[in-house]
Amino acid sequence: MSQTENKWDLRDLYNSPNDPAIEADLAEAEKMAEEFEADYRGKIDSPDLTAEFLAGALRRYEEIVSLMSKSACYAYLVFAADTSKPEHGALMQKVQQRQSGISVKFIFFDLELMTAKPEIMDKLIKDPALADYVHFIKASRQYRDHRLSEAEETILEIKSNTGDRAFERLFDETIASLRFDMEIDGEKKELTEPEVLAYQRNGDRKLRIESARALSEGLKKNARIITYIFNTLAWDKEDNDRLRRYTYPQQARNMSNELSKETVETVMKTCYDNYDIVSRYYNIKREILGVDKLYEYDRYAPLYESTEKVTFEEAKETVLTAFGEFSPLMRKTTEIFFDKKRIDADTRPGKQGGAFCMSVSPGIPPYVLMNFLGRKDDVMTMAHELGHAVHGALSCENQTQFNIHTALPVAELASTFGEMLVFHSLVRKSGTDEKLALYAGKIEDIFATVFRQAAMYKFESEFHAARRERGELTTDEISDIWQNAIGEMFGDSLTLNEGHKYWWEYVGHFIGSYFYVYAYSLGELLVLSLYAMYKKQGKPFVEKFEKLLSTGGSCSPAELMAAVDIDITDPAFWQGGVAEIGAMVDEFVKLYNESK
Repeated sequence: MSQTENKWDLRDLYNSPNDPAIEADLAEAEKMAEEFEADYRGKIDSPDLTAEFLAGALRRYEEIVSLMSKSACYAYLVFAADTSKPEHGALMQKVQQRQSGISVKFIFFDLELMTAKPEIMDKLIKDPALADYVHFIKASRQYRDHRLSEAEETILEIKSNTGDRAFERLFDETIASLRFDMEIDGEKKELTEPEVLAYQRNGDRKLRIESARALSEGLKKNARIITYIFNTLAWDKEDNDRLRRYTYPQQARNMSNELSKETVETVMKTCYDNYDIVSRYYNIKREILGVDKLYEYDRYAPLYESTEKVTFEEAKETVLTAFGEFSPLMRKTTEIFFDKKRIDADTRPGKQGGAFCMSVSPGIPPYVLMNFLGRKDDVMTMAHELGHAVHGALSCENQTQFNIHTALPVAELASTFGEMLVFHSLVRKSGTDEKLALYAGKIEDIFATVFRQAAMYKFESEFHAARRERGELTTDEISDIWQNAIGEMFGDSLTLNEGHKYWWEYVGHFIGSYFYVYAYSLGELLVLSLYAMYKKQGKPFVEKFEKLLSTGGSCSPAELMAAVDIDITDPAFWQGGVAEIGAMVDEFVKLYNESK
């Protein structure tokens, strides 16, 4: 298959980066936003508000957002496909600046929607005219007691560019500029953070040890500025939480995820209570590696590396077959992305690394970017992103603009489930060594997503609590919190060296995206629990799952799960996901013992 056959076609958005329709759409969106502000300012937070009037406003709001989404998504997709062309970066910057100016014209509407009197809004949302917007209104109004006046919000927005955003940028630029001195084959090299971390997955233990040393020493040298950034941003968050009347550090994140504090704590406790699964696996890994003791640099040492190459067509057929065996609708929807060239899988200079799926607006199926290199891992990546794509396509087909994007905790619903379908499909077709490689890779990925993120959540929670109680913390104080939180995950199965205590410094999720990490644990356990249900129920589960995907973001995670008779506050449900992880470790141990 030629390279161009795996490149997406964006012409249903715009014909080219120079298409005059881009400027025309931005100008139209700006005009519509100005008219919107003129027609609705002061009329939403009003005793005269009617359901029909509000529904009309929301429909117009959605039209503008859809138009803005079209140009924003196109600009980003073009840039991601080839970052080397300056005109692509310039287009993205231009679109972002124009849309920022348009967005401020909606601040009044969001604030008025929040502050409208409960006795009025509670009655209006029961009206059929607002049926498509109930969740959007409720999600917006949950911040009613936490937003400031329009003038105050505007000041905070302006000052943020020289406040928290400036420190976030300083962190990003600091980490990106770091160089780590590592000796490779007798030659000293300066590596970037991603490069030195990549050696943690190398099969040569000496290289892993050297990369760990280089990472630790490099971070230690820069600990002063990074510690100051962490302290300053934690202080800034404390001030913002006080101004917005949040009563605990995680409250803003929980609200944005539409989860109760109790639910989050239940999931985290489930993770902490099952750390023994991690210990069990790593004790077996120590035996397989043939070492007396495991250290942090052995965590990602490869086991039974799969060397089998896969063509793009084979990967495509594997995914389609696995999806189709589960749900004909899932396969049919997935075929769109290949048939209509909505997936860009070629590797080429200038293309963004990694993978993502981007939903645009109703009536437009999403787009998928990945970098296919013919590895078994790439098949799993394809399954993950196409799971997102199916979710997005069904949501865009059945929901309005405000309801196509799901809350973060359920955003990985279809992607992770799709991975599980393909994983088990690959296992069924593989020999013992390939099975061991697949299980080892999958188990360690799940550990990183469930247990490691839970441990990082514990670190982050204890760091913010200590910062609020004791004031500015030293590097050693923060490092001690980190070392204890991560160490608990491994128990006696793995030892963390002294240098590991600085590794919190490079984790970008702790900067700005406060308490983001727990959504990974929750999302993965959610899917594993659902997969356990599928194994028990079989085909009757499929219709429920398809309904979940079509529901999109039209309700909260709790409401979404309740629709398929799941109570996310029930610890037993989450334990079902953990049991699935335990079963995978059991199967891995069984295969290993049989192979000896």
